Amino acid sequence: MADPRLIVALDVHSMEDVRALVETLGASVSYYKVGMELYYRVGPEVLSYLHGQGKSIFLDLKLHDIPNTVAEGLCSLMHLHADMMNVHASGGYEMMWTAAEKVREQAKRDGIVAPKLIAVTILTSIGGDDWKEMGFSQEIREQVIRFAQLAQKAGMDGVVASPQEASAIREACGPEFLIVTPGIRPAGADVDDQSRIATPSSALQNGATHLVVGRPIRSAEDPKAAVEAILREMERV
Repeated sequence: MADPRLIVALDVHSMEDVRALVETLGASVSYYKVGMELYYRVGPEVLSYLHGQGKSIFLDLKLHDIPNTVAEGLCSLMHLHADMMNVHASGGYEMMWTAAEKVREQAKRDGIVAPKLIAVTILTSIGGDDWKEMGFSQEIREQVIRFAQLAQKAGMDGVVASPQEASAIREACGPEFLIVTPGIRPAGADVDDQSRIATPSSALQNGATHLVVGRPIRSAEDPKAAVEAILREMERV
C-alpha cells in the first residue's frame, strides 16, 4: 500500500522511462517528483500523465527570480495539476511572500485547491567544504534554520532541507510545517552526489514529513522490491 510520505523522483529522460517506472511501481507509490531534467525535456505531458494515473505530483523547478516573476511563474504552472511546487529561499522574504499571496489568490479565483509551496534551503549536495568556499562563515545548519523560519514567516507551507537539519527545523517551526527531505539513502545504498544524507527511518524520526528517493529505486535490480523495503522501514516510525 502506498505511503504518501514517500515521493519517488522521476529523474529520467523520456516519457517511455516515466511510464515504465510508474507501471512497474504500480499502487506501491502514490507521489512522484518531476524535476528540471524531465520537465525541460518532455514538458507538461508528464504531469498530465501522472494526474491521469491518479498520482500526486511535486513539481521541483526551484524558481528563483524577482518577486513578481516568480509569483507569476508559479501561477502559470498551477494548471498543470501539481500538488506541491517550490522556490529558492535565498530569493528572500519578499519573493516568497509575493509568491504565496499570488498563488493563493489565483487558486481562489479559479476555484481550485492551491498547491503546497515550499522553499529550498541549502541543497543536499553542498557539504561543509563547499559551503566555506562559497564564503559563508556560519554553519550550514544555522543558515538552514534561518531560511526555514524566513519561509514560514513569508507564508510558505514548508521547506526542502537535508534530513540532518530536520529536527532543528521541526523545533524552530512547529508541528504543521512541511519538511521535504531529499538525500535519502536506504542502508547499503550508494551515496552518489549527496553530502548530507540519512536513512528513511532516521529522517522521519528527525521530523521529516516527506522523503524524496530517486536513484536507490530507479537503479535497483527490482525497483518495486526497493520501494517495498523502504515502505517497511517507514512503517516502523
